[in-house]
Amino acid sequence: MTDQRRVLLLAHPGRPEAHDVAAQLVDALTGHEIRVRLLADEAAALGIEAGDAVEIADAGDPSADCELVVVIGGDGTILRAAEVARESGTPILGVNLGHVGFLAEAEYDDVASTIDAIVERRYTWEERLTIDVSVFRDGELVTSTFALNEASVEKAARERMLEVVVEIDGRPLSRWGCDGVVCATPTGSTAYNFSAGGPVVWPGVEALLMVPISAHALFARPLVVAPTSVLAVEVIAKAEAAGVLWCDGRRTVDLPPGARIEVRRGARPVRLVRLHEAPFTDRLVAKFGLPVEGWRGASERRRRGDGDA
Repeated sequence: MTDQRRVLLLAHPGRPEAHDVAAQLVDALTGHEIRVRLLADEAAALGIEAGDAVEIADAGDPSADCELVVVIGGDGTILRAAEVARESGTPILGVNLGHVGFLAEAEYDDVASTIDAIVERRYTWEERLTIDVSVFRDGELVTSTFALNEASVEKAARERMLEVVVEIDGRPLSRWGCDGVVCATPTGSTAYNFSAGGPVVWPGVEALLMVPISAHALFARPLVVAPTSVLAVEVIAKAEAAGVLWCDGRRTVDLPPGARIEVRRGARPVRLVRLHEAPFTDRLVAKFGLPVEGWRGASERRRRGDGDA
């Protein structure tokens, strides 16, 4: 057992600002006797070489024995970090270089305070529900994967509508001709689910979501079900259109007619680091730039004597 502190640094080398932030983090953390580990290809792209306090990951789990995975990039890079840290359960701290960056806790101009929080261990983490996804063909399991945000079944050809039957807890619910179906977590409710017209669900709520995309059907509404439920999407066997499964927009599986996709609560949650205690409502307002002018709040109304006490 060792007391040596260590973090894994993941970055999006294609963003010029990622190079500057990575250099700041490496210099500051190693200066506080915290070892920094990088993936070999990213270290080369960032121009960072191995040294006394800088490690280049070799075979095995690069996040093993790390106290944090520090991610420099947008939500896509954080979703990649969720893949890397899934086995070890290492908490993920995102520094946002993207546009919205809903999964990130810190912003590009917060690097100095973020470094201080890491050095002084002024952070907590929360566990986010994931989904396990299974794909069956002719009754046989062919692929198993997971998602932090969502698993989406989509049509493979733009000109053809996808024909599916959806199922909840072993019972058929409806048949849809559609562009696809999104099965999401509360964390993913502000991602593809949001774009598809699904509800925003607070991350503290344990639930699974199913949202049809451009469905031609009388009953085609977003569904919020229990976290213990099992969702299934079957591509109609006699239909001509094939589909494709996307998990977190990163991993794909081709779905021929007759394929069946099952989605259930994931066996392993993902840990996201929190530096602030701000409520999720504030995050929504900040990330989406929501207008809140004119709000006074209950405490202000009581102070002024307006309304009911």
